[in-house]
Amino acid sequence: MGKPKYILIVRHGESEGNCDKSVNRYTPNHLVQLTENGHFQALAAGQVLRKFLQDESFVNNCMNEKRNPLSIMFYTSPYLRTRQTCNNIIEGIKDLPGVEYEVREEPRMREQDFGNFQGSAEEMEKMWQERATYGHFFYRIPHGESAADVFDRVASFNESLFRQFRMENFPNVLVLVSHGIWSRVFLMKWFKWSYEEFESLKNIPHCQFLVMKKNKDTQKFNLKTPLLTWDDIEEEDIDEEVSKEIGDALGINQEDLDISMIVRAQRDAIKSTRDKNKQIQEMYAKIKEGSKSKYADKIISRFKYDNQSVVNSEEELHNH
Repeated sequence: MGKPKYILIVRHGESEGNCDKSVNRYTPNHLVQLTENGHFQALAAGQVLRKFLQDESFVNNCMNEKRNPLSIMFYTSPYLRTRQTCNNIIEGIKDLPGVEYEVREEPRMREQDFGNFQGSAEEMEKMWQERATYGHFFYRIPHGESAADVFDRVASFNESLFRQFRMENFPNVLVLVSHGIWSRVFLMKWFKWSYEEFESLKNIPHCQFLVMKKNKDTQKFNLKTPLLTWDDIEEEDIDEEVSKEIGDALGINQEDLDISMIVRAQRDAIKSTRDKNKQIQEMYAKIKEGSKSKYADKIISRFKYDNQSVVNSEEELHNH
C-alpha cells in the first residue's frame, strides 16, 4: 500500500477575519485573506517543514522507503487564506534538493459555512448564544452548516484519500492545509471521537502542524500532537503545562525524534492562543449558566490524550 508515513494537518495563518469580525459583513468568507502576520506565520511554518524534512531522525526513519522520502502531497482548501498559506509554506521547501511536491485544491476541505455575509454584531451574538446552548457540533448556522454537516464532507474526503492510498507511488508526506473547525472534525472522524470530545477541544493555533505518524507494525496512524482542551490553566502555570504536554504527555522517545523538532517549534503557537481561548471559555460558561437548558448538567466525557489514537481506534484501510 502507498500510505504516507506522515500526515501533517495545518490551519491557515492569521486572517483579516480573525482580527476584525466585521470583515465578514462585506467580504465573502472564501475571499478573506491573510494579514501580514498571517503571511509571516505561514512562511515560518514553511521553514519548520523544511527543517523537519532535513532532520537526521526523519531521514533515518525513511531510509527503507521505496518512494522518495521528500515526496509531498499538499491538499488545500480553495479559500484564499488557505491557498496563501499553502503557497507560503511551499516557499520554505521548494528549493530543497530532492524534494518533489504536488498541490491539489479540495472544496470539501473548506471551513464550516457560516452563511453568506454575516449580520450585525447583535445578530451574531444571539447566534453564538444559541450555538453555545444548543451544542457546537449539531447547531446549524442559519443559511450555513453545522459541524455535523462538515463531518459528512470530511467522511467523503477521507474515502477519496483511502482510495489514493492504494497507489504504491503516493507521496511519503501528506500535508492538509485547512481551517480550525475542519481540522478538528477531520481528526474526530479519523479517530472516531464522540461529539462531546470534539466540543471539549480548543481551537488549533494558526500554522501549527498536527502530526499523524504511521505505525510501522500496525500500519495505522497515531496522533502525535497533543490537543488543548477548555480546561482552565492558571497564568503562572502555563509554561509548565505546555512543557508537560510537549514532553510528558507526548511521550517523545527515540523512535519519535523525527517529530520532536516540529513539536518544539509549535510551543509559542500553543501559548499564543491561550488568552483568546480563555475569553471564549468564559463567555460560553456565562451563557450556559444563564440558560434554562440542562446541557450544562450533562456528563461530558473528558478528552484524553491516550485515547486519541489507541482506545478509539484508527480507521482500517481494508474496510474502505
